[in-house]
Amino acid sequence: MQKIARSLIVITAVIFSSCSPNQSLQEYYVDSTENPNFLAFDIPTSLLNTDLAELTPEQKMAYESLRKLNVLAFKITPENTEAYKTEKAKVEAILGNDSYEELMKINTGFGKASIRFKGAEDAIDEVIIFGENKEKGFAIVRVLGKDMNPAHLAQFLQVLEKSDFDVEQFGQISELFKS
Repeated sequence: MQKIARSLIVITAVIFSSCSPNQSLQEYYVDSTENPNFLAFDIPTSLLNTDLAELTPEQKMAYESLRKLNVLAFKITPENTEAYKTEKAKVEAILGNDSYEELMKINTGFGKASIRFKGAEDAIDEVIIFGENKEKGFAIVRVLGKDMNPAHLAQFLQVLEKSDFDVEQFGQISELFKS
């Protein structure tokens, strides 16, 4: 019986020591879905209602390399400004991790955004778009795919323009950042 107990203790210690002390973005998403300050949903690429016959070969390749988009948004209210600061700091720490490479930063009249990716430059598995407005909140969009490449992002935007995607289906996210 003692051998079994010792074995279980060793196995447990190995499992916990192999886990990273830093939270991954996926873990952050899962943890945040239970938080009432967040709005979270997934958008499968099938919802884009794209007629593949009308796409160029490059656009078709870009579309087929995508699997889904995960959206997580935090809206600031007078009651949750401290929680906002805490959650934003958590996201920035996760995205500051060496496993994410920054593609670009964007500053607009609405707010700031950054685009990062994870994976090899010619075989991206995840693109992260993090946008924030200090008065409204922040949103993270994870674009998940298989062997995407940076050129696919521009092609994917063209696919979105051609799609019959009903933005009204996601009225919650647009309501989140309206005045």
